Formats: sequence, structure tokens, C-alpha cells
Amino acid sequence: MRITLDNPAAAPQPANGYYSQVARVELAGGGALLYLSGQVADGVGLAEQSRGVFETIDALLKAHGATLADVINIRTYLTDITRLPEYGAVRARYLTGTPPTSMTFEVSRLFRPEALIEIEVVAAVPAARGPE
Repeated sequence: MRITLDNPAAAPQPANGYYSQVARVELAGGGALLYLSGQVADGVGLAEQSRGVFETIDALLKAHGATLADVINIRTYLTDITRLPEYGAVRARYLTGTPPTSMTFEVSRLFRPEALIEIEVVAAVPAARGPE
């Protein structure tokens, strides 16, 4: 098994530089699993931040030959669970196929005080596709 840790140039770089945004685990027989660190985004409201997060996730996935359609698990951290429908409307525009497995948590705060949402995903990349 080979594991590659990466901060693709095509996506915003980690704020503090102390972590990798993507862990790529090569699978026997081809293909890979991508584990993405939790992502936050600038924005005034939850919908704007959610769109920014999905755009960053999309860029990270594309850097490794994957798309949002390859997401198999998503974990969402919201500072206000009552806003789940607002987030869900944005999510539905980005994850349009069969929904991935999912967990959603309400948290008292995130590492950036202005952040309302943080999302992490796992994606399965088919053997025919690799990093760009």
C-alpha cells in the first residue's frame, strides 16, 4: 500500500500549513481512496460558505483525478443544526448522483470563529484515473 500526502496547488493552501489536505491511499489492483481534511471557506452566510467549501473540495478532488461524483462519505460540522435545510440545498447542487454515506454534527464552534461549516470527504477514484 502506498500513501501520498498532498496540498495541491490548484486549491487554497492550508491556513496554518500544519496538515495535508489530501491523503491518497493506493489500492491493490488499482484505484485509490482520497481522504480530504476538513474544509472551511470565507463568506458572509452559510450558503456562501457552503458553496466555497464545495468548490475547494472539487478542486482538491480534480487534482487527484476524481470528481464530486466519486465522493463516498461526507462529514459535515455545523455551528447551528437548525440551518441544515439551507446547507442541504447547496449540497444537493454539488452532489447530484446517488448520495454518499453521511454524518452531520452540530458543534459549538470551529477553529475559525467566523466559520459556520466545515466539511470533510472520502472519495473512491477508479483505477483508470490518477492525479493530474
